[in-house]
Amino acid sequence: MTSHSQGIHQLLQAEKRAKEKLEEAKKRKGRRLKQAKDEAQAEIDQYRLQREREFRQKQDSIMGSQGNLLVKVDEQTKAKINGLVSNHEQNSEKVLQDLLGMVCEIKPEIHINFREAGFL
Repeated sequence: MTSHSQGIHQLLQAEKRAKEKLEEAKKRKGRRLKQAKDEAQAEIDQYRLQREREFRQKQDSIMGSQGNLLVKVDEQTKAKINGLVSNHEQNSEKVLQDLLGMVCEIKPEIHINFREAGFL
């Protein structure tokens, strides 16, 4: 009976060791998966940063040239505005005098479509 109970005891211990090994294998697998996930995330983050850097460089090169165009357009606009202002300052007095002259100088004339009542 002792050998029989000793055999059962050995089987139970072997089963227990097998369970422990199985649990340890599951833990190792979980750690490996977590490590692989972390490495993949780090690689993704690195790739994302690289692509963002490239995008910013392209954006800066494109927007930089557009910034130069914006400066040129602003300069042209200011030059046109200055020209219009100086033109206004030079001609406003003359235009006012001409307008007042036309309004104040009345030349009475008979309209060309006027008919005298007796000729009908």
